[in-house]
Amino acid sequence: MLLKYVCVAVLPLLLLLCVQCLDGSALPAMSSYEFTAYRMQQYNLGQKKHGCLGAIVVAEARSAEEPVLSRRCVVMKVSDFTTAKYLEAQKQNAAAILVLVPRNMSSVPQDTVQSFMVSERNSLLKETLMPVYAALEDEQLLYMYEEVRQAAASRTSSIIIRVLRSMITATAFQIFVSNNSPITGTTDTTLVTLEGVLPGAGDDVPTIVITAHYDSYGLAPWLSYGADSNGSGVTILLELIRLFQKLYSSQSTRPKYTLMFSLTGGGKYNFLGTKRWIEENLDHAESSLLHDNVAFVLCLDTLANADVLYMHVSRPPRPDSPIHSFIHLLEEVVSHRFPSVKVGLVHKKINLVESSVAWEHERYSLRRIPGLTLSHLEDPKSELRGSILDTVSQVDFRKIKRNGIVIAETLARFMYNLSDKGTPKEVQLFKGQLEFQDSRISSLMSFLTSVPRATQLLDKEPAQALLVSSLEQEFKRYLKQVRRQNFRQDRRDPDVTFFDQMKQPIVMYRVKPAAFDLFLGGCIAGYLGIVYYVIQNLGYVYTKLKAAVKTKRH
Repeated sequence: MLLKYVCVAVLPLLLLLCVQCLDGSALPAMSSYEFTAYRMQQYNLGQKKHGCLGAIVVAEARSAEEPVLSRRCVVMKVSDFTTAKYLEAQKQNAAAILVLVPRNMSSVPQDTVQSFMVSERNSLLKETLMPVYAALEDEQLLYMYEEVRQAAASRTSSIIIRVLRSMITATAFQIFVSNNSPITGTTDTTLVTLEGVLPGAGDDVPTIVITAHYDSYGLAPWLSYGADSNGSGVTILLELIRLFQKLYSSQSTRPKYTLMFSLTGGGKYNFLGTKRWIEENLDHAESSLLHDNVAFVLCLDTLANADVLYMHVSRPPRPDSPIHSFIHLLEEVVSHRFPSVKVGLVHKKINLVESSVAWEHERYSLRRIPGLTLSHLEDPKSELRGSILDTVSQVDFRKIKRNGIVIAETLARFMYNLSDKGTPKEVQLFKGQLEFQDSRISSLMSFLTSVPRATQLLDKEPAQALLVSSLEQEFKRYLKQVRRQNFRQDRRDPDVTFFDQMKQPIVMYRVKPAAFDLFLGGCIAGYLGIVYYVIQNLGYVYTKLKAAVKTKRH
């Protein structure tokens, strides 16, 4: 009689054990993980809209390799994000794109970085209704990525294997952005410009303006650190301030040129800070160095890589002009000090029909102030001028130092007129106490890339505001007549409108697919059917089992 009860009890237990084994390799039925994601840029520059207009996401995560992406959140790594896949997700009306960004960019191959930057630039040219987010990789997100990637890869298997995997072992990931508040635009962005001077010897001496923009740009403002563009330009400018302050501190070594330094905001948005600063000095100020004898303006932009140095001008300089002499001296310094470096002069006319300018010096050229931009980039539309992958790991500190030396040597030879005085071209002027310091270049770059410097964050976030204040203190440490000018936009006719919700908490739910519930329901129904059959035919089952046991013993 005991055997009868054992039969009834053991059979369903064996069935449940089989179901548990099938599910044993999978995740719990439901769990959640919250992480921070950063929304793609959204701004209006004039009448043109850029970036993504959406923020809400409630969708299942899928790999970019899936054939059907409609109403799904497409999860990509940096290596997956291409213009073709981005456009395909748009074409299929994907619910969103989530890009996983490595925390250590030095491990990313250079060709992958280049490919991502190109796709990143292309995606920001136009607006899209599809929400696009970027998040820093972690263990949970990488696990999710591998799961959805394997699910996509299994589609090459037979239909039976795909169905069984989907029903038994697959895990679905739901991506959920819980912030339902509407996206709002703001036009009260303040652009901060810093200026300071080193007065030259004598009265009414010519002025040389040295400037760089300090803001950054990329797919997501909160991930835009702008190491090369334009942390490198700011770093060189600050070193030039320190070195030339030593020369200007003594009456015997003070040249007959005034050096004026400026750091401008809004450089990534048509150089709006530069535009407002020029207008303030030329149109509103009663007296300004820009009103007086300006020899030329030197703009520093993206100088941390490559063995090439381009000099961008709006018009070919006249042979007898100061800017022509400076360009000639720079070519001489490079050829004698760094012969492996290529130097090129790029002439690009300003298209007055276009509403935007390509380089910062063009803002001065429009007001008939001669200027040039120094950069290792030839194309102003280069993807290197704005990317979330432009981090400190992508810059070459030796190139920053080399370019800084070239600029300093050229400026000194120009201001002191050393060529006419017969000074040998091989003489190194900046050495010893006047040397570019490796430790200072490294610390300045680390400081500038310690927080994102996106324009829409600089006057809103405490850490970013502190960075601007620290730059102001650096100016006050070495320069005279330091001024901080805060330019606010006209709300009735803003140049640029930024939008909020750039930083969002996202919840990822890990759940079993609906097919698993159907499969489990079928197992339970089968189990109940077997139990019912055993109970209804207990005598018959018992007799058969008893006969089988006796046969085995004999």
